[in-house]
Amino acid sequence: MKTLVLVKQVPESSNVKMDPVTGTMIRTGIENVVNPLDLYAIETALQLKEQYGGEITAISMGPPSAIRVLREAAAMGCDSCTLLSDKKFSGSDTWATSYTLAQCARKLGPFDIIISGERATDGDTAQVGPGVAAWLDIPAITYVSKINGIEKNRIRAERLVEEGYEMLDAPLPCLISVVKEIAVPRLPVLKGKIRSKEMEIPILSAQDLDVKSEYLGLNGSPTRVVKIDTPSISREGKTIKVCDEESLNHAVDELCALLGEKGLL
Repeated sequence: MKTLVLVKQVPESSNVKMDPVTGTMIRTGIENVVNPLDLYAIETALQLKEQYGGEITAISMGPPSAIRVLREAAAMGCDSCTLLSDKKFSGSDTWATSYTLAQCARKLGPFDIIISGERATDGDTAQVGPGVAAWLDIPAITYVSKINGIEKNRIRAERLVEEGYEMLDAPLPCLISVVKEIAVPRLPVLKGKIRSKEMEIPILSAQDLDVKSEYLGLNGSPTRVVKIDTPSISREGKTIKVCDEESLNHAVDELCALLGEKGLL
């Protein structure tokens, strides 16, 4: 069974910055990590390989530095990795990103199953995985919490919803996006880390894929950020220093007066 895992490089949550002109995220000059929710997708792929055999390919789209997250995927156990990197891809929204990833899947495939994390922590849209499935015209099962089995070219899975769980069945090939409940990601072992450092990871550009240039990057993205507002948090407070009994009584009076104004006394 051939499995494809979608992996993304994201900024650390505390370092997210936006370009006020283009409305896109600034990804250069900040610390980046593998999208934490993609680790569950990698672990799911590894468990499927252990049970059904086959091979796992991980792909990511981003700047050359994104090769780091693919090496982490390789260290965990992925058999091969491919990076999509081209200035023509920069500024892609979820529509353009899913299109580019789908075209890469066509080039490297066919695959029996494609696995993505529930969402990325930077965009938080959960659209890319289902978008890839739409471009490839294959079924998609989102928010998968458990895979009950794969047989006769069909997958049975439990899907986490607000009311509980849904039991779904879909033909292969298909795409699934997984939630944290599905598995506990393993830690890379020394052998895997050594292997990942030695692995040759090809970098594909737009010229290497059968893509339409008008579907790529910022110009090919229908999403437009028209305004960015940074919320301001302002708290006005009054400090009263207590150093003796008189100042203590004054502080208590001030507090009681404030609580009275707020209707709490």
